[in-house]
Amino acid sequence: MDKYAGQNSAVRHLYPSRDPFDQRMLQVGDGHTLYVEQSGNPDGIPVVVLHGGPGGGCSPVMRRFFDPDVYRAILFDQRGCGRSRPHASVTANTTWHLVRDIETIRATLGIDRWMVFGGSWGATLALVYAQAHPDAVRHLILRGVFLATQSELDWFYGGGAGKFWPEVWARFVDPIPEDERGDLIAAYHKRLFSGDLPTEIKFGRTWSSWENALASMGTNGQSGESPGDYARAFARLENHYFTNKAFLERDGQILGDIGKISHIPGDIVQGRYDMICPPHSAWGLAQNWPEAELHMVRNAGHALSEPGISSQLVRIMDGLAGAEKAV
Repeated sequence: MDKYAGQNSAVRHLYPSRDPFDQRMLQVGDGHTLYVEQSGNPDGIPVVVLHGGPGGGCSPVMRRFFDPDVYRAILFDQRGCGRSRPHASVTANTTWHLVRDIETIRATLGIDRWMVFGGSWGATLALVYAQAHPDAVRHLILRGVFLATQSELDWFYGGGAGKFWPEVWARFVDPIPEDERGDLIAAYHKRLFSGDLPTEIKFGRTWSSWENALASMGTNGQSGESPGDYARAFARLENHYFTNKAFLERDGQILGDIGKISHIPGDIVQGRYDMICPPHSAWGLAQNWPEAELHMVRNAGHALSEPGISSQLVRIMDGLAGAEKAV
């Protein structure tokens, strides 16, 4: 019998979300405490899930890509967001702090090697982590690739995507005085870190709405209003990371260092019509990574919830589980 009978066709391919068998608050230093959870099979194939943003936080939906009888799924909220504390803090919050946190989680849970599953910013972080700790990674599963390059930031915050969505772009640009519109990341930074909570929430919602409105293929350009505390944390963290070029040493670093992970197998799932992270980055990554397979999903945008992207990710994870059993 089909265990998904009666469910909407868009979610039939997802596994039921089981409650975590382990939840904890893990102190990682610098005054930060992370929310970490484990679900599925305690003796299963370990896979760590890296959420997007930066600042998005994890959610129960992210458990549903992994057969709970096969996988031991580890989810956590990165510094400053979700249930991690302090909330919306950018102090001691860089890419390299997050890489260290991932290793702390792996050591704490006694895991030798694991799969790394990440989308959007989570794909960025997965690649940087793997390049720093290749011996800890057995497979990379990436979605909606973002390589943290200046050209990608220019596309989304410099008007490229705005040419396709001029009315949505206008809502993002209009709150900024004309003389500051040459650098919208800097203009929003000034307001997101103003020290005035209502101002930070207001501009946090506007920043978040621009991205959320373009996430799905079927969008009409409206995203609704995010809760103030979530929008503020999401916007502050994204802006902080983008202001600092993701704390990488040079533009194009991830692709330049691809040789460090050339031996690690990977799967890249990319929406053909992704407005936030256009397919050019995923294509370039696949062309330079000999062990990676690119899955270009037609009629799909950026969001994890896109039916074609979700079903492809489940197929990949089910295939990897079968391959592990066959060994």
